[in-house]
Amino acid sequence: MVVLNRIYTKTGDDGQTGLASGVRVSKSDARVEAYGCVDELNAVIGVARLHSGQNDRIDAMLARIQNELFDLGADLATPLDPAPKWEALRIIDSQVDRLEAEIDWMNESLKALDSFILPGGAPLSAHLHLARTVARRAEREAVRLVEAGEAVTPAAIHYLNRLSDHLFCAARRANANGAEDIKWKPGATR
Repeated sequence: MVVLNRIYTKTGDDGQTGLASGVRVSKSDARVEAYGCVDELNAVIGVARLHSGQNDRIDAMLARIQNELFDLGADLATPLDPAPKWEALRIIDSQVDRLEAEIDWMNESLKALDSFILPGGAPLSAHLHLARTVARRAEREAVRLVEAGEAVTPAAIHYLNRLSDHLFCAARRANANGAEDIKWKPGATR
């Protein structure tokens, strides 16, 4: 467990931060940016949950996802090379599989898409669409980290990719409870 006795340490005052391995890097480091986006995503999901109301199953999924996002942050904050001297917390394939099963469950009762969906509708839906876009940014940052030559567990990338789809389906499901999806009407305002 993590124990935080002091909130400020002053160790980051020089623009550096410590990875889980203890290595000091710039706060603008690609790895820090990747797990920072995951942290932001977690906060956005927390705001979305304020609107979950009668959507108990969606709220339970989001609560679990928030915890998993801390796991993902730990995964991204712990470089694979050199291998840590402890068993690092990593995202695993079964977490991705669970997201897929939940996507299938949410999607089975939704109408087929006949247009792109604009963010909006019910407050929960609008916030989940925002979370979806932050998830996509976190995914891009994790991919950028890999492209910069840093190793990242494949399951971490898969999780972020599937999570954005999950949040999209959850947003649509939230609108199915009384609000309507707002459809894009190409060229409607010309």
